Amino acid sequence: MIFRILEDQIGEKLRAQKETDRRFMQLALALGRRGLGRTWPNPAVGAVVVKNGVIVGRGWTQAGGRPHAEPEALRRAGEAARGATLYVSLEPCSHIGRSPPCADAVIAAGIARVVTAIEDPNPLVAGQGHAKLRAAGIAVDVGLCAGEATQDHAGHFRRVRDHRPHVILKLAVSLDGKIAAAGYKPVAISGEAARTRVHLLRAQCDAILVGIGTVQADDPLLTCRLPGMEKRSPVRVVLDTALRISGASKLVHSARTTPLWVMTSETAEAAAAARLGAAGAQVVRLPPRQAPGLDLAAVLHALSERNITRLMVEGGSRVASAFVAADLADEIWLFRGPNAIGEGGIAALDALPLDAITRSPAYRVRASDTFDQDTLTIYERA
Repeated sequence: MIFRILEDQIGEKLRAQKETDRRFMQLALALGRRGLGRTWPNPAVGAVVVKNGVIVGRGWTQAGGRPHAEPEALRRAGEAARGATLYVSLEPCSHIGRSPPCADAVIAAGIARVVTAIEDPNPLVAGQGHAKLRAAGIAVDVGLCAGEATQDHAGHFRRVRDHRPHVILKLAVSLDGKIAAAGYKPVAISGEAARTRVHLLRAQCDAILVGIGTVQADDPLLTCRLPGMEKRSPVRVVLDTALRISGASKLVHSARTTPLWVMTSETAEAAAAARLGAAGAQVVRLPPRQAPGLDLAAVLHALSERNITRLMVEGGSRVASAFVAADLADEIWLFRGPNAIGEGGIAALDALPLDAITRSPAYRVRASDTFDQDTLTIYERA
């Protein structure tokens, strides 16, 4: 009987500790998300220092990737970090890069226990950070909220493993699956609340990509226009094989304030490239291929080489269709408006049916939401 009571007490204590750990890890993850779209090529990590159940320090990876979350949280904790627990959304780094190893900072601060959501797949880390901590006598627990951490760090993981960014395809379609009226005439599909969510997504991505057709039809600016978040605008990327983009476009006019990268073929006219360069745009030349357009795999590799980890693809129908057909869309954010466009409207995926997403075994629904009369369904790889 006594043993059973002791077992129950120990079990209750362990459950309470697990719930406490989960609560603080959720905070670390939320802090890390503050850096999405701003820390590339570094992952957006969050960290919390807790002592006797009280938060004594917190931090997240700062803009440009430095300082890292752990030293930021430890700096705020000061001497209170000694004997405390550190919750961090990704394994502390163990190598010398642009900053000293975070694992060394954790050891020097006197942290007694580290709870990490997931191991870093970067070969320069890959368990070595945890090993260094354990060798210093620090208790290390790994795996809490690993699913959420994997989602938050998908850009970092994809770039390390596949040498390309994590691709988020955003589509706004009418009730009957169209994205524009006949002749690519723009139509307001989504309401203000849905558009606000799209701008927040832009701010959480490193770059946003469209095709030259969208540029010519809509003359978009592709910035984040949420109040106070204008500086969070992503790099604008345009696929333009023959450099047809106009020097009078909003994208080119704003190239000196918000980066514009134009992906083109090596055979594109040198004079056109020079004009874009003089306007402040960066022209990226890729090897030509026999099929029309650019090789999307080569585009993504080139963006990865330029440190992009999270890429939002926003248009148009041919570009969206190409990403789906090439199996290069890792997430799909499908906004659906309440009104139909009708016959003659432009299909969301060009020659592909929308079923190629909504009924495909390659994708599963991760989440859904409503924004006034609009709905959002987020699909991810199955």
